[in-house]
Amino acid sequence: MINTLKNLFGFGPKVDYAALVKQGAVILDVRSPGEYKQGHIKGSINAPLDDLSRHISKLKKESTVITCCASGMRSASAKSILKSNGFTQVHNGGGWSSLQNKI
Repeated sequence: MINTLKNLFGFGPKVDYAALVKQGAVILDVRSPGEYKQGHIKGSINAPLDDLSRHISKLKKESTVITCCASGMRSASAKSILKSNGFTQVHNGGGWSSLQNKI
């Protein structure tokens, strides 16, 4: 149970986000459009958490997806939603600004 929670919130094994991006990972920013306009990772896709189900069909289930938001809470929820919809390679990147520093 504890390991599941750790992995859900991005506290599991260390992930090399830079390598994932170089290999073609999709960065999915689940903040609101207003938050996204104030700053985001270049090349990321804005799919607000409230509208995520509308964007799922635009993503390939075999793609590696890195979710991000402002703090990591919404991105954890997005990871869970994607996993429950058949995505297998999903990572919670946490806050977008800290993720940007890791890539």
